[in-house]
Amino acid sequence: MSDKNVLMATGRRKTSVAQVRLIPGGEAGKITVNAKPVEEFFRGRGRHILSVRLPLTKVDQGKDFEVRAKVIGGGITGQAEAIRHGVARALAKLGDDAKKTMRKEGWLTRDARMVERKKPGQPKARKRFQYSKR
Repeated sequence: MSDKNVLMATGRRKTSVAQVRLIPGGEAGKITVNAKPVEEFFRGRGRHILSVRLPLTKVDQGKDFEVRAKVIGGGITGQAEAIRHGVARALAKLGDDAKKTMRKEGWLTRDARMVERKKPGQPKARKRFQYSKR
């Protein structure tokens, strides 16, 4: 495996960060997350597995890559979407056609939404304690 041909990218979502490597050739179509097959890592969560695979199915050359991802932080959904973001960013490095496809689907844009912090004097981030006039 020569590092020259490997496409690498970082994907983020909420507090999850995924480092993604797309290896040309390798075991084409194989997706590994934290040294486990994607089906085992997202066991019983088909929509997360589908989310990770979507960018590969949209690009013609996507089927020729083996995907290895390391993901930390956040929850299951955030991790799946961080991997999808990383895969899309790596595929965008293939050329303009792939980049246009990824941009059109909205997978290259970092979703900046985060959990809002809890404020003092309130029970939650936006909820207020009940007001009583008398």
